[in-house]
Amino acid sequence: MKPFKSFMAPKLEEFHAHRENLGYTMKSYRSHLRVFDRYMREQEADWQSLQPAFFLDMRANLNMESSSVNRIITATRVFFQFLVRRGYLAENPLQDIPYLRENTIVPFIFSPEQIDQILHAVCKGMPKTKARFLRNLGIYLALLLLARCGLRITEPLRLKLHHYRPDEGTIYIEKTKFSKDRLIPVPIAVMREIENYLSIRTSLLPHVQNPYLLIRINQRLLTDQQVRFLFHKTLKHIGLDQPRRVIGNMNFSQPTPHSLRHSFAVNTLLRIKQRGESPQNALPILAAYMGHSEYKHTSVYLRAVDAISRKNLYNFTLWKRRKQ
Repeated sequence: MKPFKSFMAPKLEEFHAHRENLGYTMKSYRSHLRVFDRYMREQEADWQSLQPAFFLDMRANLNMESSSVNRIITATRVFFQFLVRRGYLAENPLQDIPYLRENTIVPFIFSPEQIDQILHAVCKGMPKTKARFLRNLGIYLALLLLARCGLRITEPLRLKLHHYRPDEGTIYIEKTKFSKDRLIPVPIAVMREIENYLSIRTSLLPHVQNPYLLIRINQRLLTDQQVRFLFHKTLKHIGLDQPRRVIGNMNFSQPTPHSLRHSFAVNTLLRIKQRGESPQNALPILAAYMGHSEYKHTSVYLRAVDAISRKNLYNFTLWKRRKQ
């Protein structure tokens, strides 16, 4: 864990410890506050420097997207509110600092056919050597769980053997984002792939002691970097990769492994809509299945319920730019 280095370092560490004791996950907060800490060092700031104008300048000089700047402002504002409660300051200098206007983010959504194409390509490119085969088979299973069950990328990598319950046809997801647990049903086709992986794993590692589900031949865990690398390599191979683009006030995201989770949600709601049923009524169940802490996090998928709409919007925007 990288230390803070500005004159405010002791107070920042005090805030970190306080929030951790309350049960908050501080990884992202600490990352945001390190930006503030670095800016204070660069400006050689002291207590007298910490006026509203200082933070307006910081906001203007941060060379990153508006959404990232706003997260840093939020984390810093919460930190200074802590200092006010502890009596170190009389008032919060960020209380009236407005957020920057954020672009609309349009997530990349794979169609069901594209997801099948990705998974097929990963299987087809499976290496023959024993060490790489088990690793890539584990990555394939991780991507399959993202695509067919809407998991986050860290969730399949942290699954333990006992979390898979073949008698029930379920997977137990333990304390991931928002520190929530959930038990989800698994499609039969996915269960067959898990059973196939376990059979191959047992044949290659008959005396394995590692309790985790997805491991390499040396019994180390798979990493999200390995999953991302093979995912992007596969997309380039089959021609589905594309860079992120900013057009006007819209950010068209590039495809990432997390796009499989987004695609699972959107395509699920799309199938419900095609059956003539209400996607709105399905949101509470989908929210529980995906492990969202609040209902509103799932409702955003209604805005992108048709992957074709995203493609048409993107192509139409490009067409207008060419005409200009």
